[in-house]
Amino acid sequence: MMPAIPVIPETAPFTPEQRAWLNGFLAGLFSNVPQGPSPAPQVNGTPAAPAEPLLVLFGSQTGTAEGLAKRVAKESQQRGFAPTVLALNDCDQAKLSASGKAIIISSTWGEGDPPDNAVNFWSWLNADTAPRLETLQFAVLGLGDRNYSEFCGASKKFDSRLESLGAKRLVPRGECDVDYEVPAKTWIDGLWEKLGNGAPSTGPASSNGATNHAGSETGAPKTNGATAYGKSNPYPAKLLRNVLLNKPGSAKEVRHYEIALNGSGLSYEAGDALGVVPVNCPELVNDILAALKANPDENVKFGDNIMSLREALTHHFDITKPSQELIKAVAGAPSTSSASYQNEDQRVEPVLGAPLAELAALLAPEKRDDLKKWLWGRHVVDLLHMLPAPMPVTEFIPLLRKLTPRLYSISSSPKAHPGEVHLTVSAVRYESHGRERKGVASTFLADRVGDTEFVRVFVQPSHGFKPPTNGDVPAIMVGPGTGIAPFRAFLEERQATGAKGRNWLFFGDQRRDTDFLYEEQLNAWRQSGFLTRLDLAFSRDQERKIYVQDRMLESAAELWSWLEAGAHFYVCGDASRMAKDVDAALHKIIEQCGGRTPDEAKAYVAKLKSDKRYQRDVY
Repeated sequence: MMPAIPVIPETAPFTPEQRAWLNGFLAGLFSNVPQGPSPAPQVNGTPAAPAEPLLVLFGSQTGTAEGLAKRVAKESQQRGFAPTVLALNDCDQAKLSASGKAIIISSTWGEGDPPDNAVNFWSWLNADTAPRLETLQFAVLGLGDRNYSEFCGASKKFDSRLESLGAKRLVPRGECDVDYEVPAKTWIDGLWEKLGNGAPSTGPASSNGATNHAGSETGAPKTNGATAYGKSNPYPAKLLRNVLLNKPGSAKEVRHYEIALNGSGLSYEAGDALGVVPVNCPELVNDILAALKANPDENVKFGDNIMSLREALTHHFDITKPSQELIKAVAGAPSTSSASYQNEDQRVEPVLGAPLAELAALLAPEKRDDLKKWLWGRHVVDLLHMLPAPMPVTEFIPLLRKLTPRLYSISSSPKAHPGEVHLTVSAVRYESHGRERKGVASTFLADRVGDTEFVRVFVQPSHGFKPPTNGDVPAIMVGPGTGIAPFRAFLEERQATGAKGRNWLFFGDQRRDTDFLYEEQLNAWRQSGFLTRLDLAFSRDQERKIYVQDRMLESAAELWSWLEAGAHFYVCGDASRMAKDVDAALHKIIEQCGGRTPDEAKAYVAKLKSDKRYQRDVY
């Protein structure tokens, strides 16, 4: 039976012409209402099968793995699957056990550890109580850096453990170095060849079709036909201010940068990072050219592009940190690179010059820690100087790694500084092996970006490092040194939005007189009461070094009361030392003040993480 077609009454507040148009519109609308149950969608005249579920999981510290996961989800939807995208910590036993197919894309952190948003998942998966997963088919893609000993260590753990629990591997585990785009695409294409299509798709996938619990994909804005700025197309931004934050006598050089975003279409939130595309130091480029005895105008290939050698070394290749392939080539060991030293007449690989016994010996797997120590403070140019003869440019270029953007925690709120983005960056300068060394991006910003040279930037959204969405929730922030950056943004954001929740900041550095970053702004917040507590730890101002974790332990009872009141706990800074020490102090406080056993404290911290109340931005 057809539903009754509504009619606009004459008493309605419309003109006769408007009433007639509306009645016609409603009649047309209701005449298209089908009678009875809706039929199943048709594909080529036959009912379409339900879309096959596909679980796409990511472990991401900087957002790269998250972006790849969303790309896989979007492609899978176009192939007829019904994807669900989740951070690994958000995937519980029920979801994984019930899944037919799961794709895991994860970076590695520290010494082969999973990133923060995958730690709880790994604890559950690796436990003796983990369930059997014989019904699960899986594939794992790892992101890493071959210069680190535990390359793609987290993904190797996921892959091995899933297999031991009975899950069936769809395709071999993929591994991507820093320059990940091409190998990631190859692996993903191979995955689709294995999976084939799911249920036939009835049309192009909607951009909103995938079930996505992970936030926005990229910082690239949506534009009306204009080219969008983002990671693949960084915005050439003007540097507005470059201010040294340290006072005379400091051993450090921390600078505050203000960068214009007006007209870019880029937007960001407190907690996001800014990608900076660096440019290599011209003096270092000249030193490389001299070591190669090369013509700077010689043409070389970068990807599909042909350019001068100087252009390639300045803008496209990493000429500081030696790649493993370059190290092996210089040491005279067989190179895994396709570009190896070859005698074109005899097609053999002779040792280049005299054997470099010291370096060659360090290439043994058991010597990797010794090799790491040997490489500290040595750059590409140092290895070139060890060679008995200049390396041919055609063999040198394929041994270099791609120059990659640097990500810096944003230190401003867009609500406090519309049209701008601020950074807090330590300029890296030191001397080693008789040469002055410079941080690639940090000294590019400090020394060479100015009135005539722009800095190319993009926004890297955070996967979960955000101030509390509820402004009434207390926030505890631990950020020594440049770790203050995101918490300046958090505090500006909470002030701009009128958040009533209490704020507690732990900040530290070497000396109060010279290294109290943003001292005036922090003290003003403290005096107004907006910053409820400001605990300072200046390590060199007394004989015994005092750090932020020491200040935490001194105020253990109050910190515990804040946690019990629902406070969110944030950490930003060095991952290898500070973040580990802060985490250990947090566990100790929970044990002592909460009366928990070590295992119970560990479970308490795990719950904080799963509830998004313990978040870290570490590097």
